[in-house]
Amino acid sequence: MNELFRKFALTVSAFVGSPVAFITALLLLIVWGVTGPIFHFSDTWQLVINTGTTIITFLMVFIIQNTQNRDARAIQLKLDELIRSTREARNNLVDLEDMSDEELDRLQEQFQRFRQSHLNALERVNRKLDQGSQEKKKRNKAPGNDL
Repeated sequence: MNELFRKFALTVSAFVGSPVAFITALLLLIVWGVTGPIFHFSDTWQLVINTGTTIITFLMVFIIQNTQNRDARAIQLKLDELIRSTREARNNLVDLEDMSDEELDRLQEQFQRFRQSHLNALERVNRKLDQGSQEKKKRNKAPGNDL
């Protein structure tokens, strides 16, 4: 059953995301709009489009969620493989998505501290580079350096 739904969801999501599906939907809306005067813009005429779009939207939520879940899972597995294969990486980050919110908050704080310390180090390097270039300009402007 899962395999059948997976194939169905992939097929439907591929079709719905295609230009052909968009043009088909646009043509249906145009036909619906043109038939308005024929049906005197009746409540039934309006109900057709409202009911049709509601049903399609309701079903598409499940199709889209299925494909999003699969894509997210595939991306997580790819990232896990990159972490696993990188010697310097922390292997405890594999299956990170299964951590509790508290564990994720602590990890996020660690990364924020890591980022801040690297930004501070980068600022120190930039200040030293700026000081060095200012000193070089002063030396070049000093009397006797007019070559």
